[in-house]
Amino acid sequence: MRTLTPLSATVDLPFWRRPVFLLCLMAAAMPISFATWSALLNNFVIEAAGFTGVEIGWLHTVREIPGLLAVGVIAVLLVLREQILAVLMLILLGVATAITAYFPSFGGLLVVTMLSSIGFHYYETVNQSLQLQWIEKKVAPQVIGKISAVGAGASLAAYGLIVVTWHWLELSYNTVFMTAGLVTIAIALYCAFAFAQFAAPNPQNRTMVLRRRYWLYYVMQFMSGARRQIFVVFAAFMMVERYGMDVRALTALFMVTYLVNMLIAPTIGRWIARFGERRMLIVEYAGLTVVFISYGMLYVYEWDWHVAAALYVLNHLFFSMAFAIKTYFQKIADPADIAPTAAVAFTINHIAAVFLPAGLGYLWILSPKAVFALAAAMALVSMLLALLVPDEPDDGNETIFSKRDLAKAQAALRGV
Repeated sequence: MRTLTPLSATVDLPFWRRPVFLLCLMAAAMPISFATWSALLNNFVIEAAGFTGVEIGWLHTVREIPGLLAVGVIAVLLVLREQILAVLMLILLGVATAITAYFPSFGGLLVVTMLSSIGFHYYETVNQSLQLQWIEKKVAPQVIGKISAVGAGASLAAYGLIVVTWHWLELSYNTVFMTAGLVTIAIALYCAFAFAQFAAPNPQNRTMVLRRRYWLYYVMQFMSGARRQIFVVFAAFMMVERYGMDVRALTALFMVTYLVNMLIAPTIGRWIARFGERRMLIVEYAGLTVVFISYGMLYVYEWDWHVAAALYVLNHLFFSMAFAIKTYFQKIADPADIAPTAAVAFTINHIAAVFLPAGLGYLWILSPKAVFALAAAMALVSMLLALLVPDEPDDGNETIFSKRDLAKAQAALRGV
């Protein structure tokens, strides 16, 4: 068994052996597979499996089931440390991505997608927990912003290689899926053997944690998951179905999107530190409301693909502000609650994600405008929830009502 290294002992290590660099490496490994899968999926399922909105909706519903079961991470952590689990899940994601093209059928893609989704969602659950445990509160927005930029850069690299080499080398779907999966596996193995096992200063609860004072965090996670699913499932699918984008064109759009994210993510981290989570979340949700309304307008005014592509980039830009929810929770949480609450929150985030894609797949056939109108309504509700976040969240100041309730309780005690 490897000796645990306290975080306090890592300050003297070279940067390439520190916890933050490990987080950066893992942040790069995940999107190499996931971004490649996302770039090729819509063209692959239409060309190889003849998918319509119904099948793509069911595929994404199955993909979200492991997210709904993310609370199971708590049980796994009884026998595996979070750092080890993160690496194992990256390997599973890489393997599933590598073999995707071998199963060009509805049933086969459901199975492979389920495996890759287990890797993706369980990795993301423990990764979020590790970030909040390993990074100090006072610098968390800036550091998480830089880690997000690394992930966006890895996605950009994957997309760039696809755009440049797809026709030039006459690549097949199998070649690209296989290469991306193997690269993720290689990085994950390096992470497993090149770094010490780091011990966070606060031991984590190993049972499920549901606390009343975290209610706003839970509700925002639910709305975030519901809203994001509509974008993930149908925005890129629309670009292929409505505008006929091929692999190179769609991947080029993804490249532009992640280039913008890579450049802006560190700045967003600084904005969150300067202006606070409340203001940044309000800006995010107001922007998303406008973007989703504009998506619906694409079907009313017959705008061309340039407008749709611009909206896609803007959508991702606003989504990149979402890690303000993480730093909000870090500020209000008991440090021992971070790991179990990350698992619970991931499950809450995916409750709507399990039934929305399949259900909305049928609605999509009838009216794509209605799908995007629903997304706009969800973004508006999220903005109203963000108004409940206090300017300076903390333990005991979780919502704008917290200090008011505390003052009432103190007044009642004085009156006794």
